[in-house]
Parts: sequence; C-alpha cells; structure tokens
Amino acid sequence: MFTGIITDIGTVRALTMKGDLIARIGCAYAADSIDIGASIACNGVCLTVTDRGTSGDGAWFDVSISAETVSKTNIAGWAEGGRINLERALKVGDELGGHIVSGHVDGVAEIVAMAEEGDSTRMTFEAPEALARFIAPKGSVALNGTSLTVNEVDGPRFGINFIPHTKEATTWGLVRVGDRINLEIDTMARYVARLREYDAA
Repeated sequence: MFTGIITDIGTVRALTMKGDLIARIGCAYAADSIDIGASIACNGVCLTVTDRGTSGDGAWFDVSISAETVSKTNIAGWAEGGRINLERALKVGDELGGHIVSGHVDGVAEIVAMAEEGDSTRMTFEAPEALARFIAPKGSVALNGTSLTVNEVDGPRFGINFIPHTKEATTWGLVRVGDRINLEIDTMARYVARLREYDAA
C-alpha cells in the first residue's frame, strides 16, 4: 500500500532478461534499510525487492518484473539511465499525504498536450476508454505513482496542473507530449462504480 507521495527519483542502472525482466534501480535510500522482499512502487508499479547493495554509484536494489506486468504498464519503455518515481510501502503511523494507492496499474494513459500556466504546467492526458468513467473532476488518480488531483474531464481526456514542487520532486519535469504514463484509478471510484452496476442489475 502506498500514498502516491514520491520519496525519491531512481535511475534505471541495468535491464536484464533472465526468464523475467530484472531491473537494477539506483536510489538515495540506504541499502541496508531496504529489506529483501520489500515492496517499492517504481513509477507506480508495486515491485518486490530481490536484491540490494551499494556500488560506486551509490545504493541500488533489484526487482523482478513479469511479462504480464511489462505488457500492462509503461515498463517496456524503460531504458538504462532513465529516471523513475519511487515510493516505499506505507507503514502504520505514516502520514497519508496523498490517497490510498495499491501499486496495481490499471492501464496506460498518454500525454496529449502541455501548456505553461505561470510557474505551473497544465497537462492533458488521454485514458483508455474503459477507465475514463472512473476519472472525475476534483477526484484523485495516480500517474507514474504520483497522487494527483484531476482538474477537468472531457470524455477520455483529463487535465492536471503540476506545480513547481511536484516537477522538481518527481520525474514530471522531464516528461513530453506522447509519453506513456502508468495510470491507477482511485480505489473509491472503482467501488462506487461497482455499487452502481449492482444497484442497476
């Protein structure tokens, strides 16, 4: 379980196929603070730590990624040297600054427009049609693991405003139009939609 509040920007150091895809992620976390078997959200995807250590470039951890996960997320577009948002799993007593995020990506959205508005950047995303009904104005979504508030919705497209802090503390200052973004819809929206389907049946 996560909150969508990014705690580090990691670097993809290596990608290796060994049955599954093995990714080595450089990070600012202390290596000895990362438990084998721990969950870390990498661009919003909950992945399990299989190894960790320290090298000349600093701390790192390895994760094993199944073909199913690669096919349902933007991990296929990862490359060595790429930067990704990281969040460690929520602990009991931690501040819930964003919203409840599971780390189970529902689909991939695309950035279709970007415009500067003062110091902030307004981005427009297009969600898969099947997920559009779960996205509401002033509701929450997790994009590449970041808890964000939706400004407006127009069919499958929705807009989000990124303040300077968010762009600096995450990878959102690096994105471009056409980038594919991991999308996790709000858990509450999912259950509300299910209840409406049940009541209509």
